[in-house]
Amino acid sequence: MNITQKINDAPQVYEVVTKARGVQEADFDDDVRDLVDPEEVYELIRNITDPEHPLTLEQLHVTNKEHIYVDDPSNRVLVEFTPTIPHCSMAALIGLCIRVRLLRSLPERFKVDIKVREGTHQSETHVNKQLNDKERVAAALENTYLLDVINQCLATAV
Repeated sequence: MNITQKINDAPQVYEVVTKARGVQEADFDDDVRDLVDPEEVYELIRNITDPEHPLTLEQLHVTNKEHIYVDDPSNRVLVEFTPTIPHCSMAALIGLCIRVRLLRSLPERFKVDIKVREGTHQSETHVNKQLNDKERVAAALENTYLLDVINQCLATAV
């Protein structure tokens, strides 16, 4: 994989709207179970950097709150994302970055599913299968080069 060659040289960039969430006393109490909602998940992934561009997934409209579904009582999270172009070769890598960020940030009780939004990628079925197969994800994360790229993309995600 050569990420110096860009698949999409001129992606459309969108304005970022920031909204700060207030810190509450319960945020520091380990005895209080924190409910996870789509906004919290979005805050975790919106600043992930695209592998090809120095832009965030939010700026490229790859992710947005409306495509994040959280069922806290059932411990499930579904994130759907939209690649910048229908033949984006970085779709699996972007999805893997989202998965790693959520695995590192959400409580272990959550089952996380990552999917390409229906109709937005020519190989969405294949990419979705890759992103939600534990063995494939584990194998990808054993690749030190790939893990370095993922960590670079996550470096700006605060």
